[in-house]
Amino acid sequence: MAVSRLVLTDFRNHEDAVLSPGAGFVVLSGENGAGKTNVLEALSLLAPGRGLRRAPLAEMARQGGSGGFGVAARLGETDIGTGTQSDAPERRLVRINGAASAATTLAEWVSVLWLTPAMDRLFVEGASERRRFLDRLTLALSPGHAHHATRYEAAMRERNRLLSDDAAPDPDWLTALEARMAEHGAAIDAARREMVAALAARLEAQPEGPFARAGLALEGWQGDAGALLRDLAAGRRRDAAAGRTLAGPHRADLLVTHLGKGQPAHLCSTGEQKALLLGLILAHAELVAERAGRAPILLLDEVAAHLDPGRRAALFERLEGRGQVWMTGTEPALFEAVPGGATRYRVAEGAIVPD
Repeated sequence: MAVSRLVLTDFRNHEDAVLSPGAGFVVLSGENGAGKTNVLEALSLLAPGRGLRRAPLAEMARQGGSGGFGVAARLGETDIGTGTQSDAPERRLVRINGAASAATTLAEWVSVLWLTPAMDRLFVEGASERRRFLDRLTLALSPGHAHHATRYEAAMRERNRLLSDDAAPDPDWLTALEARMAEHGAAIDAARREMVAALAARLEAQPEGPFARAGLALEGWQGDAGALLRDLAAGRRRDAAAGRTLAGPHRADLLVTHLGKGQPAHLCSTGEQKALLLGLILAHAELVAERAGRAPILLLDEVAAHLDPGRRAALFERLEGRGQVWMTGTEPALFEAVPGGATRYRVAEGAIVPD
């Protein structure tokens, strides 16, 4: 699955941009601030969620524009559109082949994975960032994951609100919310663990190469719906005192180790962490292509600048023929080793022209 046409309307600094990329490598080069990452962010909105920057929707609308924005893409015979309107700048709209759809259904049509410089601290930051990363990986293999996550979070917010009220909460309503959390929470945990096990096995079986192999494990609550339901019911008093729910898959953490060194990722050097993350993304993309029968769209922001020429060439060789890969960089020379047939664009002050 590849984007054959991309139209950006009042998105970030792009007033009206139209791209017709090929199915393989797509290279965007230009100075810092030209709008290269904005194109990748627009593509990331083809997946459920808030995109690779996790920015408020209102921030994505072009300054001086209509107040809303649009991103339209053609993938095979499918047309996907998403954006906002000026009278509701924080309400995301999604259309698939012209019909209104929920954002969570996007995962049924396309898988999008990305790697950005902001993710360089993934292994040393708090668990919440790794959970978000874990859920993006899981979503690519289990399209229903977004639905379960949305329902679980909504029920948990309502339960937390009830427990924080001064008045005694309605026990029947609490039980109903906890039953909903148990149903969706167990599905979230099962999908995550299946993905982690499959990806960990794939990474462990790979030979040593230019990109470090990561060992993966999931830490935190695990169990079936019945176990979570019991934990939630028993923890009402504790959760009310804490002001949050203390049991469930929202407390999980992804543990990553450097297999070659037998060392936790957060203790590795910055360069080793970058190599671990890149190797993990590449292995996951291959796993998705194998399991889902379609290669994910890969968005690699400024990744080539952090690799020596040998690793850059190895990266391009590994990605060749494995689906559509969008890459950004300040210098076209960084992509000289990209195999022939790549679609190349020059980005300057919001303008995108073939290079």
